[in-house]
Amino acid sequence: MPARLRALVTVLCAAVLGALLPAGAAHAASRTVQGGRLDWGIKSSFQSYVTGPIAKGSFSLTGGAATVGGSQFRFHSATGSYDGDTGAFRAGFSGGVHFVGHKKADGTYQLDLTISRPTVRISGGSGTLYVDVTSKAKDTGTVTTSSQVPFASLSLGGIDMRGGGNAVTLNNLPASLTAEGAKSFAGYYTAGTALDPVSLSADVRAAATKQPTATPTTKAPTATPSRSTAPKATSGAIKDGAVDWGVRRTFREYVTGDIAKGRWTLSSGAQDGGALFRFPSGKGTYKDGELTATFTGAVRFTGENGLDLALSGLRTAVGANGTGALYADVASPDFKGADVPLITFTAAKPTAKNGLVALTEAPAKLTERGAKAFGGMYKAGTEMDPVSLAVTLTDDAELPALPDLGSAGTGTETSATPEAAAKSAAPDTENAASDSGADSGADDGPPLLPVGLAAGALLLAAVAFAVVVRRRKARTATATAADAHDGA
Repeated sequence: MPARLRALVTVLCAAVLGALLPAGAAHAASRTVQGGRLDWGIKSSFQSYVTGPIAKGSFSLTGGAATVGGSQFRFHSATGSYDGDTGAFRAGFSGGVHFVGHKKADGTYQLDLTISRPTVRISGGSGTLYVDVTSKAKDTGTVTTSSQVPFASLSLGGIDMRGGGNAVTLNNLPASLTAEGAKSFAGYYTAGTALDPVSLSADVRAAATKQPTATPTTKAPTATPSRSTAPKATSGAIKDGAVDWGVRRTFREYVTGDIAKGRWTLSSGAQDGGALFRFPSGKGTYKDGELTATFTGAVRFTGENGLDLALSGLRTAVGANGTGALYADVASPDFKGADVPLITFTAAKPTAKNGLVALTEAPAKLTERGAKAFGGMYKAGTEMDPVSLAVTLTDDAELPALPDLGSAGTGTETSATPEAAAKSAAPDTENAASDSGADSGADDGPPLLPVGLAAGALLLAAVAFAVVVRRRKARTATATAADAHDGA
């Protein structure tokens, strides 16, 4: 190829690549997923079996998991990554559910299953749900604990996961049990069994922008001790603190259910963590393994049938042996009292570590006065939601974070709802309704596929132009040679 022609093709190709690369590079780096929720009932019929007249069991929530709707569990605090270019997505969630049933004479259970830390991975048009599982085999009673088992296959139904929004929202993804999941499920179901659909919403942080490089400067030495070398208090006045307590899961469900048709409101700094309420700004003392602290915040439950219960002014006292009590000011139409001992709980001995004293999910029971505060709805000794307590003794110690439920998919998002998409998708098989999907809701710029097609067209044009020019030169050279031959 002549030098001028090669130069022309090079310029055209460079122009094509220059137009293509910025569009792809805008999404090339994975972005951080931080905050969000996953709602999943695992399998509704299994829930009914566990709590029904045969198994006569129950379930409890761990790690801040909550219930939502009629039969779903909500897992929280999504962390992971999302690549808007390829659609690759990974998000892990916190919380777990513990099922027990078929109680035996010795107080143990034949059915004992815990499912926790669900993680969704999507790549190349396929999705998998991973979970941590602790299960007891129904025949042998052997307990097995497995981490991040590929538990369920998720049907994406042609969903386009590519986009550039600030959230990823997936609704009602069909899920089926894998072979590994069936084994971890203690043999209650076979591989391929349909599980409850999975829905999730995860926040995606904006892509980091490159900052101009600053000229390095020499920083003067500082006398402030670093976080790792600063002295860690083991006793003394409490700098900050919080107590996390959900009262009782079934009570919350009663409040918002069809009978009471009510709600709860938080005030004075109390925070809602989904399955629990946080009462902050702890003040008090910790000494020789004993802890006393007061907290701010209030919660009020209201609804039909005379429901009106307010709890405020929470206080806790924990002995060196780990036994403690939670007190509150109580106000209801039938009961009013200050510093009422609502519940007692048992935990390990409170111990300071790096300036933090923490008790996590200590089992709790209702007291006699607590039963009166609830208007006789529950008897003394009834299991209430577990209590988590944390206080800091130094300025650099940090309290555990609240469950992060995310923004519920506000703003631009990649959204997928297979049921809705099925209505507009042209079915080509008898299973099309369950295998179809929706387009991405992102609107940050031109889709990647059209950009690729445009670039391809330009590249083909460049090649075609080169071929045409070369053929023209060949014809010209042939004609010149023929003319010279005829005139010879």
